[in-house]
Amino acid sequence: MLLANHPLPGKTIPGDTASRLSIRAAEDTARFSLRIDPAAVQAAGTAFGTPLPTRIGGMTATGGRSALQLGPDEWMLTAPVAESDGIADAFAALQEPHSLVDVGHREVGILVEGEAAALALRSAIAFDVEAMAVGSGCRTLFDKAQIVLVREDENRFRIVVWRSFADHVWGLLQAVSREIALGI
Repeated sequence: MLLANHPLPGKTIPGDTASRLSIRAAEDTARFSLRIDPAAVQAAGTAFGTPLPTRIGGMTATGGRSALQLGPDEWMLTAPVAESDGIADAFAALQEPHSLVDVGHREVGILVEGEAAALALRSAIAFDVEAMAVGSGCRTLFDKAQIVLVREDENRFRIVVWRSFADHVWGLLQAVSREIALGI
């Protein structure tokens, strides 16, 4: 949300037909960490304006808002930046005990797209990225940086990383992009 201090403004690692890969900074979004009793997930979905998933790794999306379940009682909520205050107000009125923390200032997104996207991610992630279902996500490590990885489409992934690790992750993606382009 602090676009002026975004570590990757306008950065792109352009793909070409040889690399089959494109990497770019994602648009800024409102991002929240929600902790709530799973028994209250329906009320939380109503407050958020889209149903929340009920299985770890599950994701739902409606009208520009998305929810990813990261743990038994933890969700990452995203929405357009302009909707941030409305979401906070809706949860302030929620009668269920919960914790909603605006984390948009601490994280940035990176889009990794193309036929070689999974290959690029596999270079620094220790699990089978290709096996991730479309419309799912998880918290994992990219090299030594904690990230949230979302598979938005067959050939499009979103990395959500803390600002302080964004340059590190970007540099690794840049290096692997060159290797893929060279066929190494």
